[in-house]
Amino acid sequence: MMNPEPTGKTCSVIIADDHAIIREAIRDLLDNSAANDSRPYTVVATAENGLEAIAAVKAHQPDLLFLDISMPLASGAEIIHDIRRWSPDTRIAVFTGISAAGVLAGVVEAGADGLFSKALPARDMVTKLPLLLSGGRYVAQEFAELLRRGQQSGALTARERQVLNMIVAGKSNKEIAGELYISPKTVEKHRASVMNKLEAHSVVQLMARALQDGLIDPSPASMG
Repeated sequence: MMNPEPTGKTCSVIIADDHAIIREAIRDLLDNSAANDSRPYTVVATAENGLEAIAAVKAHQPDLLFLDISMPLASGAEIIHDIRRWSPDTRIAVFTGISAAGVLAGVVEAGADGLFSKALPARDMVTKLPLLLSGGRYVAQEFAELLRRGQQSGALTARERQVLNMIVAGKSNKEIAGELYISPKTVEKHRASVMNKLEAHSVVQLMARALQDGLIDPSPASMG
């Protein structure tokens, strides 16, 4: 069982999101929760992009970071990796609208302590802060389900991921074999394995599942 946080100790907070309205909403929630919380929160800095977030954490070494993982200049797991290097004791509460299982899994593996959905009321996130600050971890239920569903896709080998991206790009087995210096028969085995792991029965289904799980880059350049 986790030990409760010391009464009266102030929790220093950084809020990182590229939308000012969200930064202010979280600040207001923290201010309003102070009356009923044994550990009041003090916002020491805000950031509107990934590089600002990393710099602010490095400068302030906060107890808690609210982090949107989809921001300009730096995003996702790369921010968390840098934060863990500069301020390993900072607790990281990620809040996001992203639903790609591959991206979410990467964030959790990078060291996020909490994973919350922007589709849910922000006050729900604030109620979980004592758990995070006492050393616990929390993943929103809808994300936990996505991560469970994405476990199969996460089991793709590096070669299978290569084949997947080439299939989605419209390449034939012969073309894939030529680029990877393997036989068409081996390509067919990889294709069958990928289709099975992602529970896809057509290339269209395969593309949809791969995009959903964050296994391919959805930009036009990657699709041509």
